[in-house]
Amino acid sequence: MYKQLTLAFNSSVGACLWALILILTPAVEASDTSPSGAEPVDNNMNFRIVADSKPSIRDDGESTADHSKVEILKGPFESGPEVTKACLSCHTEAGRHFMQSIHWTWEYDHPETGQKLGKKTLINTFCTNAKGNEGMCAQCHAGYGWKDETFDFTNQDNIDCLVCHDRTGAYYKTPNSLGNKACSMMFEGKQPVPWSKVAQSVGKPGRENCGTCHFYGGGGDGVKHGDLDSSLKRPSHDLDVHMDAEGLNFACTTCHVTRQHLWAGSRYNVMAHDTEGVGLPGERRDVATCESCHSDAPHSYSELVGSKLNGHVDKIACQTCHIPTIARGGVATKTEWDWRTAER
Repeated sequence: MYKQLTLAFNSSVGACLWALILILTPAVEASDTSPSGAEPVDNNMNFRIVADSKPSIRDDGESTADHSKVEILKGPFESGPEVTKACLSCHTEAGRHFMQSIHWTWEYDHPETGQKLGKKTLINTFCTNAKGNEGMCAQCHAGYGWKDETFDFTNQDNIDCLVCHDRTGAYYKTPNSLGNKACSMMFEGKQPVPWSKVAQSVGKPGRENCGTCHFYGGGGDGVKHGDLDSSLKRPSHDLDVHMDAEGLNFACTTCHVTRQHLWAGSRYNVMAHDTEGVGLPGERRDVATCESCHSDAPHSYSELVGSKLNGHVDKIACQTCHIPTIARGGVATKTEWDWRTAER
């Protein structure tokens, strides 16, 4: 019999491709090994339980505003929408900008094919579709109150500023509708959100802000994306050379730069090879590719091997060689999800 659920560590991309070709997923032994310096991680996928709530440190300069000194942010507040109203009283255009973002619309109009894509529209083979289960799925929507088709996408007060900008680690979202009783595990022992403290402590997003959804998508740590999990909150150099907490310490937004709340990079229109490469300082801030920093000839021409490698970059994505494996941080991922076994 096929093994319906496979937890994999260090599963190579090649293995995944062979699995697709053969339409067969062999059992893969789970490994407890992690990159050197990485903290041990619970191998169970534990829904969306976040044990480490301490925020990461951004060292790219302090803000020009101390939000703890802003009178309106002292509250009192009873809910997230009340905090949003306070935010928008100063950031008057932020709501209008954000409502154009895919994090708000969950829609994407493909510029080449004309297709309307996005979680609001698509049916995929992993989480199927959000329709009918908006209340639970919308825990990863940057808004408040979306539980059915009556949600008002034109109301700026529904925007959730804190899910991206909280820097205390004390903020969390609850479902907009009831789910399985097991989901209550996510909130066991949690204290009420200290709204005023959180509102006065906002800042640029850290890795864990993005990770609230992108690490825990699909219901658990590392479940949906084999290369995104909680090990990236404070990764070692071995795990991620750019995000290394003791090194370059990149935030997600270092590469996925934003302009008026629109982020560079798209899963629906992936740029496997950037033909333009680097630009002058300050240019090319609308892309999130390796080439936009490392150029389209990243290897040294001083040696023959560098010249040979540069001859491959027009056909082979950088990730093929430089990110050859997934789930390397000590957190398991899923390599197969067979919906025929649902509720068994």
